[in-house]
Amino acid sequence: MSRLPVIVGFGGYNAAGRSSFHHGFRRTVIESLPSAERQETLAGLAVLMKLVQVENDQYVDAEGQVLSLAEIESRFGQQILDGTLVRRIEKRYLDVDAAHWQKNLTITGEAGKPFSFITLAKQLPEPLPTDWVIENLNDTEVMVTVYDGCDIKVDSYRALPVKSAGQLPSGFEPGEQYASRFHPRGLQMTIVAATDALRSTGIAWETIVNAVQPDEIAVFASSAMSQLDENSFGGLMQSRLKGNRVSAKQLALGLNSMPADFINAYILGSVGTTGAISGACASFLYNLQKATEMITSGRARVVLVGNGEAPITQECIEGYGAMGALATEEGLRSIEGKDDVDFRRASRPFSQNCGFTLAESSQFFMLMDDELAMQLGADIHGAVPDVFVNADGFKKSISAPGPGNYLTMSKSIHSAMQILGEDAVKQRSFIHAHGSSTPANRVTESELLDRVAEAFGVHDLPLTAVKAYVGHSLASASADQLASALGTFKYQLLPGIKTIDAVADDVFQKNLRISTQDLNRADNPLEVCFINSKGFGGNNASAVVLAPSVVERMLRKRYGETVFADYLARREQTRSAAQAYDQRALKGQLDIIYNFGQNMIDDSQIEITPDQIRIPGFGQALVFRKDDRFEDMI
Repeated sequence: MSRLPVIVGFGGYNAAGRSSFHHGFRRTVIESLPSAERQETLAGLAVLMKLVQVENDQYVDAEGQVLSLAEIESRFGQQILDGTLVRRIEKRYLDVDAAHWQKNLTITGEAGKPFSFITLAKQLPEPLPTDWVIENLNDTEVMVTVYDGCDIKVDSYRALPVKSAGQLPSGFEPGEQYASRFHPRGLQMTIVAATDALRSTGIAWETIVNAVQPDEIAVFASSAMSQLDENSFGGLMQSRLKGNRVSAKQLALGLNSMPADFINAYILGSVGTTGAISGACASFLYNLQKATEMITSGRARVVLVGNGEAPITQECIEGYGAMGALATEEGLRSIEGKDDVDFRRASRPFSQNCGFTLAESSQFFMLMDDELAMQLGADIHGAVPDVFVNADGFKKSISAPGPGNYLTMSKSIHSAMQILGEDAVKQRSFIHAHGSSTPANRVTESELLDRVAEAFGVHDLPLTAVKAYVGHSLASASADQLASALGTFKYQLLPGIKTIDAVADDVFQKNLRISTQDLNRADNPLEVCFINSKGFGGNNASAVVLAPSVVERMLRKRYGETVFADYLARREQTRSAAQAYDQRALKGQLDIIYNFGQNMIDDSQIEITPDQIRIPGFGQALVFRKDDRFEDMI
């Protein structure tokens, strides 16, 4: 009997806002929501975006006037909508109309004559060029005479062809939520996102820790691009050219393992298994596979899994742009046939498109084995029984798609049919496609999904693509997909691809259903989602995600009605605590966990015996397990 990995908490931030309690999902289907839920989500975004404040537990404007939810929507609704999802890149990242550049400039004197300039003595290069003659003017300044000319770099500015991205809501800065000095943006996002996921469980972390052994907790998190802003690899690589000093933090904080390391050191205080698995743009599913394997095998009982990615930097834009991979202003203008480009429609999966749209995102999910979740009264939002990963084999182009994705998707559908039966998959499943919004992807991914569906006798298979709303967040992309899928299970709304007018003619859709409008499935609730993800280098991954209604049926069968009834009673208390956090968060109280330098373990107090290790601060000892794996060989 295998343990079932169930999702007991989730949270994070992307262009749609805060993910916990489905607020980010709500933003993507806001047109289809009842007014009460729509207004609640808009109010939370208004606080996040600093458009309104909270005083005495009431929403107020800049003048201190109390605002109702309806008044917030009326006054700030359009501004909130405009400041979320994919949009024109804001100047807090860079000025896309005047991006900083450097030009090489060769300077010589008139008619080959020498020329002179004045500078500070401390700014002279070492060693001096052989054709430079130096004259001291005073204690600090020198006159430099150059005889043969010299090459210099001068600041320059030019417009970037790429002008859109999936950005965190306007006005929201994750680094303002805690003492984030010198932290790269991706790690700032990791701290606030992991906190959101942990708080969303409604269970105190101490309670979880005391229920398991210290090594039964695991964390898997990474970033595809590492950290590339000035506080990490970006600053490290730029320092020599800018004449700056390398700091002691830039290299260490740039490592792609830092999201996991920050969580262990500053949020959870975990001593369990940790890892940062990279699979390019499929990295989240690579980490999720490891998480599920740890739980099903019994090697871990609690796993926090996710990613933190902050790629909206000039270097990333130029790098992907040089490959022709990003949607450009000119490309969008050509598609729409008009001069005024709607950057909110830059990401266009499965339609006429010209490249993907970079995005930032950090998403985390708390997984437990089913027994522990029942014991603690955890609220279960879904389950992940399988994640499949396959490579492409021999290939000519490292960035082109290959056959590996046929394997991952085929195994996913087969797995779901084994668990739920053919009828559930054929009638109540959907796909969260990679949907990168490139001309190549719309053809290759739709073809493989269509062919795989036909092979298993699945017809009219609904398909959505969250990148239409939040862009492509690289390592976090499939985490964005999972967060959206959980929202669909909750509300039985499948987001339409509303950034397009029609599906492109070259898209395969004989067995697929691609809608440009939200689909309401309340009459035939969806029970299983297939998340598909692809990455440069032949990184393919697909996951099977079960709806909470399915998980409840499975738990009733495994544990019986009496045990399940006891679990439901405990769950009510958990839900109440979780909702209390959500209400605080909607009013700006994010309760960020950042335990820098606190509760550190004294190595000298660790107790070791031949049977166990006892670590200070943990309720249970780490008991060594009997290893009989190879007893038939000894």
